[in-house]
Amino acid sequence: PVAICLGLGTNMASHDGLSIFEQYLSTISNLRGVCLCTAAGNESEARHHTTGKLLMKGDTQNIDIKVGGISGGDIFLSIWNNVSDRFSVSVRSPTGELVSRVPAKSGTIITTKLILEKASVTVEYFFPIEGSGSQLSVVIIRDATPGIWTITVYGDIVLDGTYHAWLPMTGFVSPYIEFMSASPYYTITVPGTMFGAICCGAYNTENNSLYTKSSWGPTRTPMMAPDLVAPGVNIGGFYPTGYGTMSGTSVATAITTGACALLLQWGIVNGNEIAMSTYQIRAYLIRGCNRSETISYPNTQWGYGSLNLIQTFQFMREI
Repeated sequence: PVAICLGLGTNMASHDGLSIFEQYLSTISNLRGVCLCTAAGNESEARHHTTGKLLMKGDTQNIDIKVGGISGGDIFLSIWNNVSDRFSVSVRSPTGELVSRVPAKSGTIITTKLILEKASVTVEYFFPIEGSGSQLSVVIIRDATPGIWTITVYGDIVLDGTYHAWLPMTGFVSPYIEFMSASPYYTITVPGTMFGAICCGAYNTENNSLYTKSSWGPTRTPMMAPDLVAPGVNIGGFYPTGYGTMSGTSVATAITTGACALLLQWGIVNGNEIAMSTYQIRAYLIRGCNRSETISYPNTQWGYGSLNLIQTFQFMREI
């Protein structure tokens, strides 16, 4: 048996569990003797996600991106809409220079050098995306001038009308680049949005409060995420340089993976449930979670509650 910890993530995917990598991992997670745990991410306060809804064909909405700092930076924006819709975009710089609406045609890559600024704007369209059939619109702005950049989304075909936009996750984009109208929902990073794995958020064991940066669900399916939260604030451990502490959903995922390893030992090594895989362990852990009487479960911050392995084993004795 093996318990796999994926403590990393990305915003550069569809967030619907249907990317090629996530579909592969879903298959792996169902194998006998395998348990797969993924991190929810630390993006709820990063202001790297926004969403909106177009009501009809010809409707438009603006996505405003703030670029701070003295020298600006690079913007890499991915906009996802559902399979039934087709959207196109235009871009306006802080000084008012406009990159006109680029018609949405799959495989289109248009790069425009601005006249009065050193920035360049690239617009790309990809659809249908393998798996979901969704449309991906990419806007790349190199050497973005400080100020407010406006991306206008146009509804060419509108049935559902919902779109989501993400900037790269923290550490892969300038800390001075953010959405003006950001949303903490749908900030679970990929592959935490996959089907079949145990998605782990983080909480503070000292005061039983949610870790402020722990990403919120749901996913674009929409699927409830995270599944649960585990200790993830000032967790002690050993680095190559010595003892230290770490905070975040990655360390919470590592703790959950350790709990899964103990369940695999009980089930497979000790012969109590020799066909055990991720979905059984996920169910056992969810049933054993601690829950507050003042919170409704499941929810997009805590999932089904906080990890309690002892209680999981106690409940298993009652089955």
